[in-house]
Amino acid sequence: MKRIVLALALTFAAPAAPAAWAAEQLSLNEISRYLNGISTAASPFTQINDDGSLSTGKLYMHRPGRMRFEYDGKGGGTVVAGGGAVVIHDPKSNQPPETYPLKRTPLSIILDRNVNLGRANMVVGHSFDGTSTIVRAQDPEHPDYGSIEMMFTGAPVELRKWVIHDSAGGQTTVILGAMETGQKLSSSLFTNSGRSR
Repeated sequence: MKRIVLALALTFAAPAAPAAWAAEQLSLNEISRYLNGISTAASPFTQINDDGSLSTGKLYMHRPGRMRFEYDGKGGGTVVAGGGAVVIHDPKSNQPPETYPLKRTPLSIILDRNVNLGRANMVVGHSFDGTSTIVRAQDPEHPDYGSIEMMFTGAPVELRKWVIHDSAGGQTTVILGAMETGQKLSSSLFTNSGRSR
């Protein structure tokens, strides 16, 4: 009986180890595997703009190649990646939507068909702050396009935040809420730069 009690005591004592033991830096292979494992995802987000202002909204992702930011509020715009382009639609401006090639933005790293952070010169920073693994990546052939700094937590691996550093020296931070993955998303989300679906 004493042996059974001792065994049970050891079993239940094991999880009481400090949380620091569980937190460790994720490898680039683990992070690449995680990103490649995402087919669809949706998450609320908070965006910190380069001028310090805040925006909120909902993010939709359909890998490879598609992402949609829907901003809250009356006249909230959208940013849609799809068909190899990023289209920025701002109803508050009287200008037509702005369009950029997706491959010229750091978001293309997350949306690539095969994310390989181990590719030569792609990762320019890989660190751990005690809780999260931070990876800064760029297009190795075009570092002038800017870079993306991503923050991941482990057990299970989850993308929590990213910071886009653009070629002009500006930065935009996106903090993700609870991310739901694997759901069916309408293809119209990624083909329409406006509000209607």
